[in-house]
Amino acid sequence: MSVSTDNLEWKFSQVFGEGRGSVEDISDIDVLSSIEFDDTGDFIAVGDRGGRIVIFEREDKAEKSTKEGKKKSRSPEYKFYTEFQSHEPEFDCLKSLEIEEKINKIKWCKRTNNSQFLLSTNDKTVKLWKVHEKKIKAVSSYNHTKGPIRTAKDLTVPTLDTRELVVAHTPRRVFSNAHTYHINSISLNSDGETYISSDDLRINLWNLNISDQSFNIVDIKPANMEELTEVITSAEFHPKSCHLFMYSSSKGTIKLADMRASALCDQHAKVFEETDTGSKSFFSEIISSISDIKFSKDGRYILSRDYMTLKVWDLNMESKPLRTIQIHDNLKSKLCDLYENDCIFDKFECTMNHDGNLLMTGSYHNLFNIYDRNSKNEVQLEATKVASKIKKPTKMKSGTKKKSKDEMSPDNIEFGKKILHAAWHPHENLVAAGAANNLYLFHAT
Repeated sequence: MSVSTDNLEWKFSQVFGEGRGSVEDISDIDVLSSIEFDDTGDFIAVGDRGGRIVIFEREDKAEKSTKEGKKKSRSPEYKFYTEFQSHEPEFDCLKSLEIEEKINKIKWCKRTNNSQFLLSTNDKTVKLWKVHEKKIKAVSSYNHTKGPIRTAKDLTVPTLDTRELVVAHTPRRVFSNAHTYHINSISLNSDGETYISSDDLRINLWNLNISDQSFNIVDIKPANMEELTEVITSAEFHPKSCHLFMYSSSKGTIKLADMRASALCDQHAKVFEETDTGSKSFFSEIISSISDIKFSKDGRYILSRDYMTLKVWDLNMESKPLRTIQIHDNLKSKLCDLYENDCIFDKFECTMNHDGNLLMTGSYHNLFNIYDRNSKNEVQLEATKVASKIKKPTKMKSGTKKKSKDEMSPDNIEFGKKILHAAWHPHENLVAAGAANNLYLFHAT
């Protein structure tokens, strides 16, 4: 069912994190690097550069199930559930390279029993984790009689009592030694049995139950590396068709591949690319590189994000996007400065809501934007822990090309503060955004 964005009112819901000082005071290992809701929306998994995964659980799950279908005015609330170390720093002796423990991506598996399973990856290794609640039991009712036991009444039979309920996490599979280059994305198939992992030049297909074997389904590595003109930046399975997947490149193209056509999907089924008729500069190829792609839940639309724009593609129209949204139009004059401080290489993620009508992506100064796909309605929110700076509930309003009086000048933007990672609740208008080492939740009613 479509959401009438004109009636949505966005407001701050929750924040998790300890950082209170400046960006420079925050330890690099504490910075968030991945955010992912499970398919129910009851759990949020957050990965950081220190290789840790923190999971938050929804507190009002019981109330949600009893009031399903009714509009709720109170924002959903989450609480800490568990935390564990997913990856450790490693050293590749053959290449004399350090492998960071940073969590690049997290993906939840579809839940089939009381346990939860999730995939996490750093630059080289994917791991499958089992997270479940475990009852700790202890023996009680010992026989404490001091004298000799003469009759059955003098004997007390020990019993097992549940003392506490703890959350356990166990590594079930380790998928390693299959990528020469850094893994940039993983995506689970709709069949529930396989997933893909992609690096700069290759995409591998794995079975969740087989950790020592994978199949290379895309390989764009040229015979002569000097002829290399593009790299793979992201890959994702189609949400409904288990034989379809797409991958994006640093040239700004999105290729749709069909695994039924051949074992090696070098020949794509479709390519989504916009013809650039404007003048090119030194930065043109850098800012056109796609940092993230997402399928809509029904598989009809594709959302892509490059440095300057957010684009919506129709799967049935390859020539041009349905809509192009300018994100950093005010930074065109600052590209030289952004190149010098490496900000131009920042990889912003994008996401959309359950019906594909609302789009979200981050920006600098801890700002993120939510757009309506079918209209020009938009809202900008700031992720901050300072209560005085938290914006009041904001309704989506019509976008305008005219510069508003309160629009921030590029010279005043804090480029150290940025929203790179974001996720949308699978069923509700609840978004999660990561700013440095803090996780922010915003809810619409």
